[in-house]
Amino acid sequence: MAEVILDHLSKTYPSNKKNHASPKAIDDISFTVQDKEFMVIVGPSGCGKSTLLRMIAGLEEIGGGTLSIDGKRINDLSPRDRDIAMVFQNYALYPHMTVYDNMAFGLKLKHFSKSEIKTRVMQTAQLLEIEDELQRKPKTLSGGQRQRVAIGRAIIRRPKVFLFDEPLSNLDAKLRSQMRIELQKLHRGINATMIYVTHDQTEAMTLGNRIAVLNKGKLMQLNSPLHLYNNPANKFVAGFIGSPAMNFLKGTIQNQDGYYFIHESISCRIFLGHDIPAALSRYTGKILQIGVRPEHILICEENDDPAADCSLQVIAYENMGNEQLVYFSLAKQTLIARRPPLQVIDAGKEKGIRFLKEKLIYFDEISGEVI
Repeated sequence: MAEVILDHLSKTYPSNKKNHASPKAIDDISFTVQDKEFMVIVGPSGCGKSTLLRMIAGLEEIGGGTLSIDGKRINDLSPRDRDIAMVFQNYALYPHMTVYDNMAFGLKLKHFSKSEIKTRVMQTAQLLEIEDELQRKPKTLSGGQRQRVAIGRAIIRRPKVFLFDEPLSNLDAKLRSQMRIELQKLHRGINATMIYVTHDQTEAMTLGNRIAVLNKGKLMQLNSPLHLYNNPANKFVAGFIGSPAMNFLKGTIQNQDGYYFIHESISCRIFLGHDIPAALSRYTGKILQIGVRPEHILICEENDDPAADCSLQVIAYENMGNEQLVYFSLAKQTLIARRPPLQVIDAGKEKGIRFLKEKLIYFDEISGEVI
């Protein structure tokens, strides 16, 4: 078993300013990484995700709380005694050693026999499809091959937990896509507990069994990728998860022979129906925000379609091959709609749009929490 439990972990760095309290790099974070789970920790730069990973690895001191693996408290254990392997962003390979020696190095330090080392190196190389590269030096390898070697050096030790610190960020887009597939296959193949840090929400959505979203040292939400996408707990998660990002509109709900959401520019009125949930009706007349995914904005074919919630000017569109992204001007903001590849929409034209009411998400203007 390799269950990892984070219980009220915290970390504060000293402040550079006199009489100013330092913000917490990690602020009271608690969650459990289940045995054999692929957990992804995601968030913007500076949110504390790499600090949290380094605390798990033992490379950063834990300021408060308890960290446990298999029910054993490991706060004070050295990194080498935690039975954890870490893969870094910059590969961290020994340049003077061959691929074989890089992978075998950790086993030699633990005094494995030559035959056992050879067996493990060959098995791991075959798993990662680098058996033909074993006699090469790192500088002669491509970025993807170097990353495979770094991963191989980690898994050859067969630790309880694997930690990945943005391992694909130095690769080009095509290679990142290929390596995401390889990491999924690897996880299934070795059936190990993995904790993976990234700022790329596409990586998070495609790799994680569950995703922990961090912001400013705090845990915003933890759940499956689809749950985060469809049921964000707050505006931060809603805006961070998804590409293109969720659209946000600020306005009020008014009861005018039926409930309407009225955008602050008065150019967009969304009919919500004659009955709305009690929690939402309490916001009648108050400022709030709605969030809507680009695929939940429908573009009307006829300009005078009575079902349209508003008519907006097209400012640009992108033909992605399998889909179109259409950009509309709404007061001082841009609204993005996603649709299948249809006819070209000329910039400058007015088009009616309507929102899928059942897909709208409502946020408190002050707290940012879902209503």
